[in-house]
Amino acid sequence: MSNGNEELRKRFYEFALEIVKFVRKLPKEMVAHEIGRQLINSGPSIAANYEEATGAFSKEDFIYKLSIAFKEAKETNLWLRLLRDSNIVTDNKIHQLIKESGEIRNILGKSVTTAKRKTNRKQVKTNGN
Repeated sequence: MSNGNEELRKRFYEFALEIVKFVRKLPKEMVAHEIGRQLINSGPSIAANYEEATGAFSKEDFIYKLSIAFKEAKETNLWLRLLRDSNIVTDNKIHQLIKESGEIRNILGKSVTTAKRKTNRKQVKTNGN
């Protein structure tokens, strides 16, 4: 595994851990609980799906699992923004998590695009010969 993959693996794991800690501290009210349930599903799922992608059986499997991680990052960013914009959470931690989830979303989006482009190039070369 490349050094870049290992760095991303650690970064996504740390983000998942921060989400777990964050959700545990949400206010004890129904709306916060429901959004927290969504957040605890999507946030750590980014790391889990990236982990699966790095052990993929094929390029298509890699792209599929990476795409799921990307979708989970988008969803996580939405739930975090909803917590902020509804004033359920007003502390500084929410801003850090929104920023990190946005960066992770962008990294994964770019990775999916790059992987698809490389796969398409290989298919064109194979079909063209």
